[in-house]
Amino acid sequence: MILFIHRKDLRTYDLPAFDLIQAAGDRSLHVLILEPFLLRNGRHLEHSGINFLTHVARLQEEYAREGKLLHILYGEPEVIVGKLSQIHPIDLVITHNDYTPYALKRDRLLSDTAAGLGIRFLSCQDSMLCDHNDFMEWSGRNEPFKVFTPFYRRWRSFLAERFRPPYTARLQQLDTASLDAEAVAEFRLPEEITRQLSQLTLSARSMSPGLILDDFLQTELQYYQVARDKYAQQGTSMISRHLNTGAISVRTIYSRLTEDGRSGEDWLRQLGWRDFYLYQARVDPDFFSYEKVYDLSALSTDHFAAWSSGNTGIPVIDAAMRQLNETGWMPNRLRMITAMFLTKNLGCPFIYGERYFRLKLKDYDNVLNRGGWLWSSSLGYDASPYFRVMNPVTQSQTHDPDGSYIRAWLPELSGLSDKEIHLPRPEAIVDLKRSRALAIETYKEILRGTPDVISG
Repeated sequence: MILFIHRKDLRTYDLPAFDLIQAAGDRSLHVLILEPFLLRNGRHLEHSGINFLTHVARLQEEYAREGKLLHILYGEPEVIVGKLSQIHPIDLVITHNDYTPYALKRDRLLSDTAAGLGIRFLSCQDSMLCDHNDFMEWSGRNEPFKVFTPFYRRWRSFLAERFRPPYTARLQQLDTASLDAEAVAEFRLPEEITRQLSQLTLSARSMSPGLILDDFLQTELQYYQVARDKYAQQGTSMISRHLNTGAISVRTIYSRLTEDGRSGEDWLRQLGWRDFYLYQARVDPDFFSYEKVYDLSALSTDHFAAWSSGNTGIPVIDAAMRQLNETGWMPNRLRMITAMFLTKNLGCPFIYGERYFRLKLKDYDNVLNRGGWLWSSSLGYDASPYFRVMNPVTQSQTHDPDGSYIRAWLPELSGLSDKEIHLPRPEAIVDLKRSRALAIETYKEILRGTPDVISG
C-alpha cells in the first residue's frame, strides 16, 4: 500500500504523486495532516490560515464528488506515519517537496521514520515550473544565478526545450483506501478546526481556480502590461491564492498561457520571478537567515504598530494596510511600496513586516513572501539597491492619479482634491525626505558590514 500525504498540492489532477501511484497499480491511503506548528497562535483565524483551510474544504468536496477517500488528520507527521504503518501494510510514502527550514526538518524526520520501519520514502518536485536539478545541469553551471535577468533568459529557453507538461493521472483512476478507526480517533482534528472546515464548505464550493485562470487569459491578459499597476482597478489575475495552496498547478498555468501562440510575456515574467525565489530558497544558504547575516541593530520597531494598523499619515500606505487587514489582499505594486516604506522610511527590520504579511495575506507563501521582503530591504540575490527608496506619494500620484483607491479605503479623505489626497497628512509619523536620506545612509552601513555568512 502507498501512503500519499497532501500538502501545498490541494488538487486532484496534475500531481506527480498520482502518476506514480497509478503506475504502481497499488491501493493508496490519502491523508492531509494539519500540523500543530503551522496552526499555532490562532493562525487558522487569520486570512492566510482561512484561505488554506478553505482550499482544504474544497479538496474534501472534490474527493467526495469522485467517491474517493481523503483522511484529514491532526498531529506530528512522523508520529502519524509511524502509527499508520503499524495498522496498514504501507511500503511506500510519497509527498511533494517543500524547501522551508521547517519543511526540510519535517521531511528528514519522515524519511528517518520511514527508513526505520523499512518503508521507502519518496518526495517529488512539484512547486517549481522547471525542475531545479535538471535546470542546473542543462544550464551547464556550477554556480547559481544571482541576477534575475540572466536567470530568466535561461529559464525561458529551458522551458521552450524541456517543459514537462501536466501529469495525466486523475483521482478517479486511483483506488483509495479507508483508514483504521483507531487512527481516526487518535489523530482527530480539534473540534474548532472541524467546525471551521464545515463553515468554509459553502465558500469552498464557489471557488474555481480553473475558471478564474480562463477568464483572466481570455479577457484581461491583453491589458495586463498596462493594468497591473493600476491598483484601484483589478488588473491582475488573482490566481495566486489558489496557486500557492496548490489548488492549481504552475504547469497548468504555463500550459494555458503559452497555448495557441498566446502572447503574455509580462505575466510570464511573474511566473519567472516566482521560480527565481523558489530557486533562491534552494541555492542561497542565507535565504532564510539574512537577519542573522547582517547587523540590523540600527533599525527599530518604533513605528511598526502604526504601519500595521494603517495609521502612518501617508494616505496610500494607510489605504493599502487597511485593505490588507480587512480582505487579506494587497496588489503587488502596493506590497512593494508598503514593504519599502516600512524597511526604509520607518527603519524597521524586514522580518516584522514579513511575519505580519505571513498572517494577513490570503496568498501567503513562505518563500515568495520572504523573497519580496528581502528585495525591498536590499538583501539577498538581485535585491533593490540600498539607495532605492520608493516615494509613496509619487507612486500614488503615478498609479492612482485621481485617488480613487485612497477614497475607497480611507473614506474620511474622500473630500480632498485629487492633488491633496496623495500628500502626507499633518499627523504623518515621518518626513519622507529626511527618512529617505537616513535610510540610504543606514542601509549603506548595514551592507558595508562584513557578513558573518551562515550555511543553513
